[in-house]
Amino acid sequence: MRVDRVETFMVPPRWLFVRVETDSGIVGWGEATCEGRSETVRTAVEQLAELLMGRDPLRIEDNWQVLTKGSFYRGGPILASAVSGLDQALWDIAGKHFGTPVHQLLGGHVRDRIRMYGWVGGDDPGEVADHISAQMDAGLTAVKMNASGRMAAVATVAELDAVVRRVAAAREVLGDSRDVAVDFHGRFSVANVRRVAPLLEPYRPFFLEEPVLPENPHLLQSVTAATSIPVSTGERLYSRQEFLPVLQAGIAVAQPDLSHAGGITEVRRIASLAEIYDVQLAPHCPLGPLALAACLQVGFATPNFLIQEQSIGIHYNQGAEVLDYVVDKAPFAFINGHIERMTGPGLGIEVDEQAVRSADKRGHAWRGPVWRHSDGSFAEW
Repeated sequence: MRVDRVETFMVPPRWLFVRVETDSGIVGWGEATCEGRSETVRTAVEQLAELLMGRDPLRIEDNWQVLTKGSFYRGGPILASAVSGLDQALWDIAGKHFGTPVHQLLGGHVRDRIRMYGWVGGDDPGEVADHISAQMDAGLTAVKMNASGRMAAVATVAELDAVVRRVAAAREVLGDSRDVAVDFHGRFSVANVRRVAPLLEPYRPFFLEEPVLPENPHLLQSVTAATSIPVSTGERLYSRQEFLPVLQAGIAVAQPDLSHAGGITEVRRIASLAEIYDVQLAPHCPLGPLALAACLQVGFATPNFLIQEQSIGIHYNQGAEVLDYVVDKAPFAFINGHIERMTGPGLGIEVDEQAVRSADKRGHAWRGPVWRHSDGSFAEW
């Protein structure tokens, strides 16, 4: 069996799908979405496809080595996202070839179901109570919310109090048997995080996400030491090497993205590295159905897997939804806040190829917003 063809599809609302076809007729799908930069990744996939053509798709590890190291200049979000989509597709092919789910190829399942969480509140969160109630009605037992919108480097009392009020409102709706994670999104200075984290402790957040920018892992230990709340990060880290310093800094939850951090192959290794530091895995995934399916396949076979993000109904999904591109939506059904173990071959889902090809004709040019402070200077989104 040889790789015969590689195609990419820019599908709304903001996703990049990868299709790898073999000369035996088996087709694998992956997702190489890099939010706001998917056109660039598309070009990278097309270049990397040159290294895959005519090769055995079942030699996943060897292909991964060539794709990631076959150029003198390597790494970073664009190339890692391109590799991720191709890697997912190769695992999908392998599962279909052997007639088994990817998690079986990863050593078999260690759990029967995976707990899920959803987003509430949007980029600049206002009232969250109604949004949380809607997620609970959808069958979830955990949510995540942004701590704030734009945030001054040294926050005012009003800014800090607003963060606390929102988390308190979330806790009131959720009660003590459901969870809320709080995403700082790299918007806070270390000084602000150290001030606000102790104020949030009475509301017992599930975790505090990305309290410092990914380029500043040397600052993370001062945050983990300042609070008893579990700290998470990782959506903008792309390899084991980049995860090592944040694991050493004392995070509790690692959040690699299966479409950014080298796909299934590398995220499995990140999970094993995290296990050494008693750190749980909770992959980042505000993306499409292929990325979500890849996350779940890893989760079913990973002992230190905590919970899975998903983006059904997220505010970014304008013009299409997560389940619009799959033939059978049943594998993604929420049951008591969980998704049951997927049993279909490969990634466990069937792509609606006609819908994908039609959507690609519309395409998209999704971009993240550019924020500014009141004085006109740049603000982290």
